[in-house]
Amino acid sequence: MVGNNNIISSALLELPHLELLDLSWNNFGGIKIPEFIGSMKELQHLNLGWSDFYGVIPPQLGNLTNLMTLDLSLNNLRSENLDWLSHLSLLSLLDLSFTKLSDTNWLQHILKLHSLEKLSLAHSNIPDVLVTSSVDDDLFVNSSSLSLSFIDLRENNLTFPAIDCLYRPDHLRELHLRNNKLRMLPASLGEFSKLEVLDMSFNSLQDTITEANFTKLYSLKDLDLSYNPLTNHISPGWTPPFQLTALHLAYSNMGPHFPTWIRTQSNLLILDLSGNDISGEVPNWFWSPWSPVLRVLNLSQNHYLSGTIPHLNFSEIFSLDVSFNNFSGHIPSLHPDTMIFKLSQNMFSGSISSICTTVPMVSLSLLDLSSNQLVGELPNCWENMPELTFLNLANNKFSGEIPHTLGSLSILQILHLRNNNLSGELPSTLKNCRYLGLMDIGGNMLTGNIPSWIGAYSQEMAFLILNQNKFYGSIPPEICNLVRIQVLDLSRNDLSGHIPQCFNNFTTMLDKGTSNIPEDHLRNSFDTRSASVQWKGREFEYETSTLRMLRLIDLSSNKLVGDIPETFSSLKGLNSLNLSRNSLTGNISPNVGHMETLEVLDLSSNQLSGTIPLGMGQLNFLDVLDLANNNLSGKIPSSTQLQSFNASAYAGNPKLCGAPLVSCPQITDQGKRNKKEIKDAEDEGGFILMRISFWKEVGISIVFGFIVGFWGFVGSLFVKRSWRIAYYNFWGRVGDSFYVTTIVFFRKLRRT
Repeated sequence: MVGNNNIISSALLELPHLELLDLSWNNFGGIKIPEFIGSMKELQHLNLGWSDFYGVIPPQLGNLTNLMTLDLSLNNLRSENLDWLSHLSLLSLLDLSFTKLSDTNWLQHILKLHSLEKLSLAHSNIPDVLVTSSVDDDLFVNSSSLSLSFIDLRENNLTFPAIDCLYRPDHLRELHLRNNKLRMLPASLGEFSKLEVLDMSFNSLQDTITEANFTKLYSLKDLDLSYNPLTNHISPGWTPPFQLTALHLAYSNMGPHFPTWIRTQSNLLILDLSGNDISGEVPNWFWSPWSPVLRVLNLSQNHYLSGTIPHLNFSEIFSLDVSFNNFSGHIPSLHPDTMIFKLSQNMFSGSISSICTTVPMVSLSLLDLSSNQLVGELPNCWENMPELTFLNLANNKFSGEIPHTLGSLSILQILHLRNNNLSGELPSTLKNCRYLGLMDIGGNMLTGNIPSWIGAYSQEMAFLILNQNKFYGSIPPEICNLVRIQVLDLSRNDLSGHIPQCFNNFTTMLDKGTSNIPEDHLRNSFDTRSASVQWKGREFEYETSTLRMLRLIDLSSNKLVGDIPETFSSLKGLNSLNLSRNSLTGNISPNVGHMETLEVLDLSSNQLSGTIPLGMGQLNFLDVLDLANNNLSGKIPSSTQLQSFNASAYAGNPKLCGAPLVSCPQITDQGKRNKKEIKDAEDEGGFILMRISFWKEVGISIVFGFIVGFWGFVGSLFVKRSWRIAYYNFWGRVGDSFYVTTIVFFRKLRRT
């Protein structure tokens, strides 16, 4: 019944007796819900959830008076008026999750649906309801007839307790109020005898928790009060009236004593006590099978928990997180079905060879043993962990070479081996780990060339950190195949040669703004991606959300030579560029101003020459600049940005001047006038001299010409007698002719 162009055909009206219409989990391309559906009056069940509908919910749905279930969730819908709901008196299930209801009086309409059993308005922007004396009685009269057993109002920023009127203690089975701004537990919480699930995590609950809050919660199975500033007054020896399967009390002030009442919960599948500042040793009974079905255990971030952890070969815990505590002793051996094993930031010591005693570990996906006191060589049994996607062994004292079997981890996404004593070359088998998105092996003693196969990670690698090792040789041009790279740190090695001219292949750095890397590329299913990054002169450990925004290139402290490639100026999205402490020459690119988001620029301790480009003053986000110890010259360009840095940023460039260094040599106004007068005088004097010189030369030429001409002619007459007689005869004839012509002329004149 779906026509071309994702249009729902009105031919559905030809089914007048249709009682169930389920179009969920489709993609209708953002069309509106057809109004004609409101004419299908025999419908009892309508499910349009997660189908990419858009726009206003048609009020014609109020004509479906036989409707018992209505699911419009997970679309892009909105409603400014819920009056149509009041006509659906038989409705038992209503799901409008992810619908914009911010302008509706939702509570009054819901209270009129007396048959409603399940209500979901999660992430719907429903407003707080301010209950006043004029409407208070009506609300609670209506609520007395409600039979709601399931309520989901998560992610709505609710603060007011008027929602208490939605439920009755003897009916409610599940209450989901996660991520609101509630400050109090439900007033009658202790009376909810049928309640099985209570989720009030990520609120602002300031209650004092005592045994009285749970007096009659006989049916409670799942309790989540995580991330609330509670005050704990529960006795450690308390015996609860319930048997939980899941207990989430993370960051809820449950310390400082270990809650020994947990021992009574023999059906627990999930236990999360992280971030509660619980101190002291974990009791021995805790590691025995007090809850034989326990599968997920999180004691992390308590900082003061101590003791040793026995071998867990026979425990069926598939996720164990005791990171950021004070546990010591040897690493416990694992159960073959373990999936997540996080023991970082403790004081575990000795070898980790025990992880090879349980083989194969076909389910292990995450192994984090970082920041302990572990020693010895890395085990060579990684082929027995084919599902491993995250491996962090950083900040220990491991030695020896990187085992070649690491290359058998074909779906490995994240590899941390930072800050150990590893040596030797990178095993070529690592090129088989084609899904690596982060490789941090800095701070070791690794040697050899950076292998050309590093470009094999072209589609996935976003963070490549090889700094503080002993790599030598040139930077392979294949590194430019890493088109998604965001952090490239090759600093503090012995690299030589020229910087490749192809860094403009790093497409993630070409554009400013948010990362174009998909979220799932930056975060695996355990949200454990982090990296140690040199930022503004200091080393920071950044988590996923920050890493996603960071773009950095650090090639400092090597032996690189040649010019800085012009291609750097095309990296408009680059945040930090550090090329310091090399032997780079040439000028700073005049297009440096194109790197619009640059916050850190360190070109110090090279052999750069020329002037500082004017474009550098256009780097409005520049926060760290170091051009010291080069051969730069001329005046520092005037800009608010460049003059804001300390003089040390420009030190060691003797020919550089201007603020914040000493002023450049300047000529005063009087000096300029004197210089102009001198120049004018020189110009005028030069012109006069030029004229004198000209006429002098003319006079000399005339005199010389006269002498040569006169004496050349007269001298000839004296020397040659025949020339002299002919000359005098010529002038005699000329004189006679002139005389005769004159006499004739005057006689004719008289006659007239």
